[in-house]
Amino acid sequence: MNTPEQLPRRSIRSFVLRQGRVSAAQQRAHDALLPRFGIPFAPGPLSLEAAFGRKAPKILEIGFGMGETTARIAAANPDKDYLGIEVHTPGVGSLLKEIGEKGLTNIRIIQHDAVEVLQAMIEPESLDGVHIFFPDPWPKKRHHKRRLLQSPLIALLASRMRPGAYLHTATDWEEYAAQMLQVLTAEPTLVNTAANTPGDPSGYVPRPDYRPQTKFETRGLKLGHRVWDLVFRKR
Repeated sequence: MNTPEQLPRRSIRSFVLRQGRVSAAQQRAHDALLPRFGIPFAPGPLSLEAAFGRKAPKILEIGFGMGETTARIAAANPDKDYLGIEVHTPGVGSLLKEIGEKGLTNIRIIQHDAVEVLQAMIEPESLDGVHIFFPDPWPKKRHHKRRLLQSPLIALLASRMRPGAYLHTATDWEEYAAQMLQVLTAEPTLVNTAANTPGDPSGYVPRPDYRPQTKFETRGLKLGHRVWDLVFRKR
């Protein structure tokens, strides 16, 4: 059986690199700030304390999109450090723009495939938390193999989390939420925090206060859509 460090290189990825339009402001931020707040991918262990220049809880976010939520969480929690991984340049530029405008110092970005970063750069038991908010649901059945949250990734993530660290996922796609719950529950090193919620056997938790509600999410909720949050902790 493969350990997380021995997982084979994937031929199926959970994302498709699209060209996407990069605005002038995003490109300026990307050019000016990525050298300061970006960490180049390199096949070797990354010292998170050296990357941020301090000792503080380290939270990893995979697929931060346009970075709005990441910036708001980091601004509200200056005592924690946030490492965001994203492949799309418009999103990276957008978050860098937020970093510059808000004067944030507790965010670093790696623009690369998250699985390769986890395998090559993130050391075992080095993370205090992991955020994966609204990953692509790949709704067509033939595309389910592309979904990010599957057993090999969960085992890899768990190996990179300290005992007591948390893994928080959220989705507005019900069928994907059910799959997430199944996969996370099957990982023996993780425990569902919803088990501590009296009278709620669903396995999901109310949105934690630290996860801000996005404009897209607010609009969906007004239309009657639902969002499912899952928070698991490392044993």
